[in-house]
Amino acid sequence: MSRVATIVLNRNLPDVTDTLCDRLERFDGDITDLFVVEAGSDDNHLSRHCTWYADWPEARTHGLRYQRGMNFALSQLYNEGRFDHYDAFFLLTNDTEFGEEPILSPLLDVLSAHPRVGLLSPCSQRWGEKLLLMERDTRYFWYIHNTAYLLRREFIESIMEKETPNHMNFLFDGSNFRGYGTESDLIAKGYANDWASAITNRVWAEENETHLLTKADLIRTETYEENLRLYLEEGRCWMRRKYGFNSRWSMQRYVKFFYDQFFEFHPEYKYYQI
Repeated sequence: MSRVATIVLNRNLPDVTDTLCDRLERFDGDITDLFVVEAGSDDNHLSRHCTWYADWPEARTHGLRYQRGMNFALSQLYNEGRFDHYDAFFLLTNDTEFGEEPILSPLLDVLSAHPRVGLLSPCSQRWGEKLLLMERDTRYFWYIHNTAYLLRREFIESIMEKETPNHMNFLFDGSNFRGYGTESDLIAKGYANDWASAITNRVWAEENETHLLTKADLIRTETYEENLRLYLEEGRCWMRRKYGFNSRWSMQRYVKFFYDQFFEFHPEYKYYQI
Protein backbone atom coordinates (compact mmCIF):
# COMPACT_ATOMS: atom_id res chain seq x y z
CA MET A 1 0.00 0.00 0.00
CA SER A 2 1.31 3.44 -0.94
CA ARG A 3 1.91 5.99 1.79
CA VAL A 4 0.03 8.83 0.08
CA ALA A 5 -3.34 9.13 -1.64
CA THR A 6 -3.11 11.81 -4.34
CA ILE A 7 -6.47 13.30 -5.36
CA VAL A 8 -6.83 15.32 -8.57
CA LEU A 9 -9.95 17.22 -9.65
CA ASN A 10 -11.01 17.31 -13.29
CA ARG A 11 -13.86 19.03 -15.06
CA ASN A 12 -13.81 18.68 -18.83
CA LEU A 13 -10.03 19.05 -19.20
CA PRO A 14 -8.91 15.42 -19.57
CA ASP A 15 -5.69 16.25 -21.43
CA VAL A 16 -4.57 18.63 -18.68
CA THR A 17 -5.49 16.11 -15.99
CA ASP A 18 -3.84 13.21 -17.74
CA THR A 19 -0.60 15.17 -18.22
CA LEU A 20 -0.47 15.87 -14.49
CA CYS A 21 -1.37 12.28 -13.58
CA ASP A 22 1.20 10.80 -15.95
CA ARG A 23 3.83 13.06 -14.43
CA LEU A 24 2.86 11.97 -10.89
CA GLU A 25 2.99 8.30 -11.85
CA ARG A 26 6.36 8.72 -13.50
CA PHE A 27 8.11 10.45 -10.60
CA ASP A 28 6.08 9.46 -7.53
CA GLY A 29 4.17 6.32 -8.51
CA ASP A 30 6.06 4.14 -6.06
CA ILE A 31 4.73 5.98 -2.99
CA THR A 32 1.31 7.24 -4.06
CA ASP A 33 -2.03 5.90 -5.21
CA LEU A 34 -3.71 8.22 -7.69
CA PHE A 35 -7.42 9.10 -7.58
CA VAL A 36 -9.20 11.38 -10.05
CA VAL A 37 -12.57 12.98 -9.33
CA GLU A 38 -14.69 13.88 -12.33
CA ALA A 39 -16.42 16.91 -10.87
CA GLY A 40 -19.49 17.02 -13.11
CA SER A 41 -17.57 16.51 -16.36
CA ASP A 42 -19.36 15.77 -19.62
CA ASP A 43 -19.36 12.10 -20.59
CA ASN A 44 -17.00 12.75 -23.50
CA HIS A 45 -14.46 14.72 -21.40
CA LEU A 46 -13.44 12.16 -18.79
CA SER A 47 -9.83 11.57 -17.77
CA ARG A 48 -8.49 8.10 -18.53
CA HIS A 49 -7.43 8.09 -14.86
CA CYS A 50 -11.03 8.59 -13.67
CA THR A 51 -11.75 6.99 -10.28
CA TRP A 52 -15.07 8.53 -9.23
CA TYR A 53 -17.63 10.35 -11.34
CA ALA A 54 -19.79 13.00 -9.66
CA ASP A 55 -22.58 12.82 -12.21
CA TRP A 56 -25.67 13.82 -10.26
CA PRO A 57 -27.66 16.75 -11.74
CA GLU A 58 -26.31 19.53 -9.48
CA ALA A 59 -22.72 18.39 -10.01
CA ARG A 60 -23.20 18.28 -13.77
CA THR A 61 -24.72 21.77 -13.78
CA HIS A 62 -22.43 23.59 -11.34
CA GLY A 63 -19.45 21.29 -10.83
CA LEU A 64 -18.07 20.56 -7.37
CA ARG A 65 -15.24 23.08 -7.05
CA TYR A 66 -12.32 22.37 -4.73
CA GLN A 67 -14.15 22.02 -1.40
CA ARG A 68 -16.93 19.67 -2.48
CA GLY A 69 -14.67 17.75 -4.85
CA MET A 70 -12.09 16.96 -2.20
CA ASN A 71 -14.79 16.16 0.35
CA PHE A 72 -16.33 13.77 -2.17
CA ALA A 73 -13.07 11.90 -2.76
CA LEU A 74 -12.07 11.75 0.91
CA SER A 75 -15.51 10.55 1.98
CA GLN A 76 -15.42 7.89 -0.75
CA LEU A 77 -12.12 6.57 0.62
CA TYR A 78 -13.51 6.72 4.15
CA ASN A 79 -16.74 4.92 3.31
CA GLU A 80 -14.84 2.30 1.31
CA GLY A 81 -12.64 1.54 4.32
CA ARG A 82 -9.45 2.77 2.64
CA PHE A 83 -8.95 6.11 4.37
CA ASP A 84 -6.78 4.83 7.22
CA HIS A 85 -4.51 2.96 4.79
CA TYR A 86 -2.69 6.22 4.04
CA ASP A 87 -0.32 8.41 6.03
CA ALA A 88 -1.19 11.56 4.06
CA PHE A 89 -3.39 12.96 1.32
CA PHE A 90 -2.11 15.18 -1.50
CA LEU A 91 -4.93 17.38 -2.83
CA LEU A 92 -4.47 18.94 -6.28
CA THR A 93 -6.42 20.81 -8.89
CA ASN A 94 -5.54 19.68 -12.39
CA ASP A 95 -3.92 23.03 -13.27
CA THR A 96 -1.11 22.43 -10.75
CA GLU A 97 2.31 22.16 -12.37
CA PHE A 98 5.62 20.87 -11.00
CA GLY A 99 9.18 20.55 -12.21
CA GLU A 100 10.73 17.37 -13.51
CA GLU A 101 11.65 15.78 -10.19
CA PRO A 102 9.97 13.80 -7.40
CA ILE A 103 7.48 15.76 -5.34
CA LEU A 104 6.19 13.55 -2.61
CA SER A 105 9.43 12.15 -1.19
CA PRO A 106 10.72 15.61 -0.18
CA LEU A 107 7.30 16.59 1.18
CA LEU A 108 7.09 13.41 3.26
CA ASP A 109 10.60 14.12 4.57
CA VAL A 110 9.33 17.49 5.78
CA LEU A 111 6.34 15.89 7.51
CA SER A 112 8.68 13.41 9.20
CA ALA A 113 10.92 16.23 10.42
CA HIS A 114 7.94 18.30 11.66
CA PRO A 115 5.60 16.00 13.63
CA ARG A 116 3.13 18.78 14.50
CA VAL A 117 2.66 19.95 10.90
CA GLY A 118 -0.74 18.81 9.70
CA LEU A 119 -0.94 20.85 6.49
CA LEU A 120 2.04 21.31 4.19
CA SER A 121 2.12 23.45 1.07
CA PRO A 122 4.83 23.57 -1.58
CA CYS A 123 5.94 27.11 -2.29
CA SER A 124 5.53 28.97 -5.57
CA GLN A 125 8.29 30.86 -7.32
CA ARG A 126 5.83 33.78 -7.56
CA TRP A 127 5.03 34.02 -3.86
CA GLY A 128 6.51 36.61 -1.56
CA GLU A 129 6.64 33.89 1.10
CA LYS A 130 9.68 32.37 -0.60
CA LEU A 131 11.73 35.29 0.75
CA LEU A 132 10.97 34.07 4.29
CA LEU A 133 12.25 30.60 3.44
CA MET A 134 15.70 31.54 2.21
CA GLU A 135 17.70 30.33 5.21
CA ARG A 136 15.07 27.80 6.39
CA ASP A 137 13.44 25.53 3.86
CA THR A 138 10.25 25.22 5.94
CA ARG A 139 8.39 27.65 8.17
CA TYR A 140 4.99 27.71 9.86
CA PHE A 141 2.40 30.15 8.50
CA TRP A 142 -1.04 31.31 9.49
CA TYR A 143 -2.16 32.13 5.95
CA ILE A 144 -1.60 29.90 2.91
CA HIS A 145 -3.62 30.29 -0.29
CA ASN A 146 -3.02 27.29 -2.50
CA THR A 147 -4.75 24.42 -4.31
CA ALA A 148 -1.94 21.93 -3.57
CA TYR A 149 -1.95 20.67 0.01
CA LEU A 150 -0.37 17.63 1.64
CA LEU A 151 -2.48 16.79 4.69
CA ARG A 152 -1.41 14.42 7.45
CA ARG A 153 -4.08 11.79 8.12
CA GLU A 154 -4.05 12.41 11.88
CA PHE A 155 -4.75 16.10 11.27
CA ILE A 156 -7.76 15.30 9.09
CA GLU A 157 -9.02 12.80 11.66
CA SER A 158 -8.92 15.45 14.38
CA ILE A 159 -11.39 17.75 12.59
CA MET A 160 -13.28 15.65 10.03
CA GLU A 161 -16.99 14.83 9.97
CA LYS A 162 -17.31 11.22 11.13
CA GLU A 163 -21.03 10.72 11.66
CA THR A 164 -22.40 11.54 8.19
CA PRO A 165 -19.40 12.20 5.93
CA ASN A 166 -20.23 13.40 2.44
CA HIS A 167 -19.20 15.87 -0.25
CA MET A 168 -20.58 18.81 1.74
CA ASN A 169 -18.91 18.30 5.09
CA PHE A 170 -16.08 15.75 5.27
CA LEU A 171 -13.23 18.24 5.76
CA PHE A 172 -14.11 21.49 4.02
CA ASP A 173 -17.32 23.47 4.40
CA GLY A 174 -19.16 22.66 1.18
CA SER A 175 -21.60 25.54 1.68
CA ASN A 176 -18.66 27.82 0.80
CA PHE A 177 -18.96 26.91 -2.86
CA ARG A 178 -16.19 29.04 -4.41
CA GLY A 179 -13.79 28.74 -1.49
CA TYR A 180 -13.36 32.30 -0.23
CA GLY A 181 -11.59 31.97 3.12
CA THR A 182 -11.33 28.17 2.89
CA GLU A 183 -7.65 28.19 3.77
CA SER A 184 -8.26 30.36 6.84
CA ASP A 185 -11.11 28.10 7.96
CA LEU A 186 -8.91 25.00 7.67
CA ILE A 187 -5.74 26.51 9.16
CA ALA A 188 -7.61 27.92 12.18
CA LYS A 189 -9.05 24.47 12.91
CA GLY A 190 -5.55 23.07 12.65
CA TYR A 191 -3.88 25.44 15.12
CA ALA A 192 -6.87 25.18 17.46
CA ASN A 193 -6.14 21.43 17.63
CA ASP A 194 -2.33 21.72 17.92
CA TRP A 195 -1.60 21.15 14.21
CA ALA A 196 0.62 23.65 12.39
CA SER A 197 0.44 24.68 8.74
CA ALA A 198 3.69 25.11 6.85
CA ILE A 199 5.16 26.15 3.52
CA THR A 200 8.32 24.54 2.19
CA ASN A 201 10.65 25.33 -0.69
CA ARG A 202 11.80 21.72 -0.87
CA VAL A 203 9.22 21.50 -3.68
CA TRP A 204 7.99 24.22 -6.03
CA ALA A 205 4.46 24.21 -7.41
CA GLU A 206 2.71 26.61 -9.77
CA GLU A 207 -0.93 27.12 -10.71
CA ASN A 208 -1.48 27.52 -14.44
CA GLU A 209 -4.32 30.07 -14.51
CA THR A 210 -4.42 30.17 -18.30
CA HIS A 211 -6.83 27.24 -18.29
CA LEU A 212 -9.40 29.23 -16.34
CA LEU A 213 -8.75 32.33 -18.42
CA THR A 214 -8.99 30.66 -21.83
CA LYS A 215 -11.17 27.58 -21.28
CA ALA A 216 -13.90 28.79 -18.94
CA ASP A 217 -16.57 27.77 -21.47
CA LEU A 218 -15.20 24.23 -21.67
CA ILE A 219 -14.92 23.96 -17.89
CA ARG A 220 -18.46 25.34 -17.85
CA THR A 221 -17.74 28.03 -15.29
CA GLU A 222 -18.10 31.79 -15.35
CA THR A 223 -15.48 34.00 -16.92
CA TYR A 224 -12.47 34.79 -14.75
CA GLU A 225 -13.80 38.27 -13.91
CA GLU A 226 -17.33 37.05 -13.10
CA ASN A 227 -16.05 34.16 -11.04
CA LEU A 228 -13.87 36.55 -9.04
CA ARG A 229 -16.85 38.83 -8.40
CA LEU A 230 -18.98 35.91 -7.17
CA TYR A 231 -16.06 34.50 -5.18
CA LEU A 232 -15.91 37.72 -3.18
CA GLU A 233 -19.64 38.38 -2.97
CA GLU A 234 -20.73 34.87 -2.00
CA GLY A 235 -17.67 34.25 0.16
CA ARG A 236 -18.17 37.34 2.28
CA CYS A 237 -21.77 36.27 2.91
CA TRP A 238 -20.54 32.80 3.96
CA MET A 239 -17.95 34.31 6.31
CA ARG A 240 -20.48 36.64 7.90
CA ARG A 241 -23.03 33.83 8.40
CA LYS A 242 -20.52 31.35 9.83
CA TYR A 243 -18.21 33.57 11.86
CA GLY A 244 -19.90 36.96 12.11
CA PHE A 245 -16.93 38.61 10.40
CA ASN A 246 -17.56 41.44 7.98
CA SER A 247 -13.98 41.62 6.69
CA ARG A 248 -11.26 39.21 5.74
CA TRP A 249 -8.97 41.05 8.13
CA SER A 250 -11.18 39.94 11.03
CA MET A 251 -10.94 36.34 9.82
CA GLN A 252 -7.16 36.57 9.57
CA ARG A 253 -6.88 38.01 13.08
CA TYR A 254 -8.96 35.04 14.28
CA VAL A 255 -6.53 32.59 12.67
CA LYS A 256 -3.52 34.55 13.95
CA PHE A 257 -4.81 34.18 17.51
CA PHE A 258 -4.65 30.37 17.28
CA TYR A 259 -1.29 30.61 15.50
CA ASP A 260 0.24 32.60 18.34
CA GLN A 261 -1.30 30.27 20.93
CA PHE A 262 0.32 27.28 19.22
CA PHE A 263 3.81 28.63 19.93
CA GLU A 264 2.93 29.35 23.55
CA PHE A 265 2.01 25.69 23.96
CA HIS A 266 4.89 24.47 21.77
CA PRO A 267 7.85 26.83 22.29
CA GLU A 268 10.17 24.21 20.80
CA TYR A 269 8.84 25.22 17.35
CA LYS A 270 9.40 28.96 17.67
CA TYR A 271 12.37 28.63 15.34
CA TYR A 272 9.88 28.10 12.50
CA GLN A 273 7.56 30.97 13.43
CA ILE A 274 7.30 33.91 11.03
